[in-house]
Amino acid sequence: MREKQEKPKKKQVRKFRSWMQSSLVFIFGAIVVAFLILLVRLAFLSGDDKYEKSALAQQSYVSSEIPYKRGAILDRNGNVLAASDLIYHLILDPKVLLNKEENVEPTIQALVQVYGLDENELRTILVEKKESSYVPLIRQLSYAEKERMSQYEEEWEKRKEQEKDLKGEIKGVWFEEEYKRSYPYQTVASHIIGFIVDGEGSYGIEQQYNEELTGINGRTYGYYDSSLNIQKTVKEAENGNQIVSTIDINVQRVVQRYVEEFLDTVGAENVGVLMMDADNGEILAMQSNYSFDLNDPRALDEFYSQEELAAMSSADKMTARYGIWRNFCISDAYEPGSTFKPITVAAALEEMITDIDAEFVCDGKEVFGEDIAIKCSNSRGHGKISLVQSLMYSCNDALMQIAAAEGREIFYSYQKHFRMGSKTGIDLPGENAGSLVTLENLNQTELATSSFGQSLTVNMVQMASAFASLVNGGTYYEPHVVRAIKNSEGATIKKIEPVVVTKTVSADTSAFIKEAMYLTVKEGTATKAQVNGYMLGGKTGTAQKLPRSEGKNLVSFLGFVETEDRNVVIYVVVDEAHDPEKMSKSATASTLAAAILEETLPYLKMYPEGEINYRIQRVNADDILVNEEDNPDYNPENNEEDTNVIQE
Repeated sequence: MREKQEKPKKKQVRKFRSWMQSSLVFIFGAIVVAFLILLVRLAFLSGDDKYEKSALAQQSYVSSEIPYKRGAILDRNGNVLAASDLIYHLILDPKVLLNKEENVEPTIQALVQVYGLDENELRTILVEKKESSYVPLIRQLSYAEKERMSQYEEEWEKRKEQEKDLKGEIKGVWFEEEYKRSYPYQTVASHIIGFIVDGEGSYGIEQQYNEELTGINGRTYGYYDSSLNIQKTVKEAENGNQIVSTIDINVQRVVQRYVEEFLDTVGAENVGVLMMDADNGEILAMQSNYSFDLNDPRALDEFYSQEELAAMSSADKMTARYGIWRNFCISDAYEPGSTFKPITVAAALEEMITDIDAEFVCDGKEVFGEDIAIKCSNSRGHGKISLVQSLMYSCNDALMQIAAAEGREIFYSYQKHFRMGSKTGIDLPGENAGSLVTLENLNQTELATSSFGQSLTVNMVQMASAFASLVNGGTYYEPHVVRAIKNSEGATIKKIEPVVVTKTVSADTSAFIKEAMYLTVKEGTATKAQVNGYMLGGKTGTAQKLPRSEGKNLVSFLGFVETEDRNVVIYVVVDEAHDPEKMSKSATASTLAAAILEETLPYLKMYPEGEINYRIQRVNADDILVNEEDNPDYNPENNEEDTNVIQE
């Protein structure tokens, strides 16, 4: 039986009664009224200074960076050669200042009275830059100048306490910090120190050690509180490291004075002087021509007249600056002349091609082929001459014979062995590697001229470093101008130890070269280098520049002074002295070296002791051809190198 299906129930619909409608209207009306009340209240609060400050306090800001302090550069005794001084820039914040009208007048008057700023210009800034928070007013104020504003603010607050009608505060004025590089000794060691361009090191130690000297900027985060005072969160800057150089400022100043006096009185195309410690490669002083003011390195007034400057283009001036900044001691390559001879002799001794008792016959020249003759320093010949005498009297003939016996392979290998044709690795930018005649091209004449220091080119640091190894027992040290790196607190974080590059010669060869150099100063070509009370050795050089026919010379003296505690090498180069007579005389360089040593050795705590005792006995004059009839040109009192390459 089928069940009876139920009929679906009808859905009941609730009626929207009148009382509900009334409630809805009431609630809506209440919301509208509350909203209107809130708008009125907000409008009222917008004029309330308390809430204005509160709103301003919510505006976060980021200040300019906190600058790091670039590390100082010191001499070996702690004297500051380069420093970073904190300076201040006066900044106006119009946006903050204009937030309260009563602060405008006292702030403007403070700026006018303290710093002499123009009142009308300040008011114009407030109108035209009212939305700005950074308007520089004065740059590079000293700390004392900055503190004048603080003193004024204190006086203003005292006046307000006494005069009740005074209102307002000094607001919207702050000081931005920056470090400015300064060089207390101005021109001293300018080519070694270098300078700063756009925050980066340029030339010298400033460039070579820029990464160590550079720090990391900090930053200030902050906001204005309800009193419009800045609440700061500071991330401190990390200052750069300090560089302790090998330079002795007392020695450097003496060297600089003598070089510049020579340029003022005699004149030359270039003059370079280098002093280094032979026992570790430290450079004690290095002077290249005239120094320049590191505090204003672009200035040309000291080097050119106003008329000359007026006639120069911008490009001409820049070229002139590059010439002034150039460090001749490392950046220029030249033929060294006879100062190279000890290397030729040392190579022969090391290879046992000759010995200390060897003798040679000098007839004044060596002939190659049918038409080339290369002269000796004495064009009529020295006659029979010993190995020691070949260095003492700078006999080209004997040196050419020695080089010929070595052959080009050995000679070339020893040039490389003494680091010629390669950079020394000195920690200064711009080193010139110099050049050598290639092994393939080192033929008879090239080998002959190279034996006495022509045909190859060197820089001053190369020659001084090689010579130092000859007189210190045979150890070649890498030359350097920095001995330590310290952090900003002065703690040593890295000590630069001497770097041994190679062993150049044996102790016996070194001893022979030293003795020969002593005698060269005692009675050979370098007598003008003698310094009273000191055991001084050295070698002179006179190199004819290319083209040889013009008769332009570069003269030099390369010597050393050894005491119980120290062995110092000095190298003096005079390139084309303006006095024609001095241009061709190696005594020009020897005399300058003697004057410098006499004054600087005491600074280095190297004092004369007792009577000088040269270790090789005086050379017997009978062994040298001095008979005027046989050798009329020879004069041992004025024995100068003559490296003419002539055609016959």
